[in-house]
Amino acid sequence: MLALIIAGEAIFLLPFILMRVFKPVIREAFLISDAQIGESQALYGITAVISYFFGGFIADKWEARKLLAISLFLTAIGGFWMAAIPSIFTLKILYAFWGVSTILLFWAALIKATRQWGTKNNQGLSFGLLDGGRGFFAATIALSGAAILSFFFPESGTITFEHKVQTLQYIIGSITFIIFLIAVFVWFTLPKTTPVKSSSNEFQFNFKEAFTLMIQPKVIYHSLIIFCAYCAYKLTGIYGIYAKDVWGYSLEEATYFAVFIQYLRPLAAISIGWIADKFLPSRMIIPCFTVLIIVSATLGLGIFQDQPIFLSFAFFIFMALGTYALRGLYFAIIEETKTPIQLTGTLVGIISVVGFTPDIFMSLFIGYMLGENPTIIEYQKLFTYFTIIPIIGLLATIEFRKVISKLPETII
Repeated sequence: MLALIIAGEAIFLLPFILMRVFKPVIREAFLISDAQIGESQALYGITAVISYFFGGFIADKWEARKLLAISLFLTAIGGFWMAAIPSIFTLKILYAFWGVSTILLFWAALIKATRQWGTKNNQGLSFGLLDGGRGFFAATIALSGAAILSFFFPESGTITFEHKVQTLQYIIGSITFIIFLIAVFVWFTLPKTTPVKSSSNEFQFNFKEAFTLMIQPKVIYHSLIIFCAYCAYKLTGIYGIYAKDVWGYSLEEATYFAVFIQYLRPLAAISIGWIADKFLPSRMIIPCFTVLIIVSATLGLGIFQDQPIFLSFAFFIFMALGTYALRGLYFAIIEETKTPIQLTGTLVGIISVVGFTPDIFMSLFIGYMLGENPTIIEYQKLFTYFTIIPIIGLLATIEFRKVISKLPETII
């Protein structure tokens, strides 16, 4: 499980965690706006969505050890590319490449291996450990990067453009080296397995069968749950820049705030996973979306705009806890759908096509909503519009529970 946890987050350090934690520095070192960052990540989303679909079938035919290690190696190669601080156009091409390298051979294989690691009655804890462990690993890497930031930035005087570029290159280079090491670790640590094969055409790639699966109500609602939860996760990328733009934090302070938020992820995911196994994962999703609705509506209305910072600080903590709890739950509900284990990769690929489409538009949407120099007004508008998302997620969860309550013991 340790190898799955480390690999599961290492693969996303460069395309996501780096931007989520060090976005204030990246904006200034690359001379790039939030809208341009959104365009880059939109290209990632487009190639990733295609990769999700086909990656599901690949995961059901090849062993996870090879798929994960190859993906990590390819993704790390892109780190050298980014460390050169390329042009905006080249950065967009890099993100499109990462959309394939991090998903096609990786994602469905990771989820299937995690489901196999757990038992029928502890799927909440299994996926809670996966996402919580991933969160702890990501936060620790981010904290190390923040330490590099503090080391290279002068204690007094002006922080020059050269300081920002050099520091960012050290951070990117360090992360890239770590990913290479983890690729080797995964190759030699994960056990060799033989995927289940069938002499019939039951598990062969078939667009008609895939479409039949896609239109099943349980799959549609499951996809919507992931979609809404992932939109919330993408929104965590603005926490650091909100601290800088609205609270007036420095670059270092905003980075450390973003790191602090990352450390809430293991706390939320593991705790909710353990609780979910006492009840049902799908049941625990309902209060998580409810928290997101209340907090985003409150921030959008600006109720605490003229109040001490610690009040809105507390609301960001509640929103992060709700978001990270959802991440520990939304794949744990696969067991409730009574899907055969040998079809796990296929199902993950299909629900991920819809569930992770926020990779295409969410960063782009955030960038255009905030503009060049966002103030609290732009952030309030963003949170107001966002409130619609957890409302949809709550309704989808309620309908999902109705559907699965009527399922027979064997399906598909």
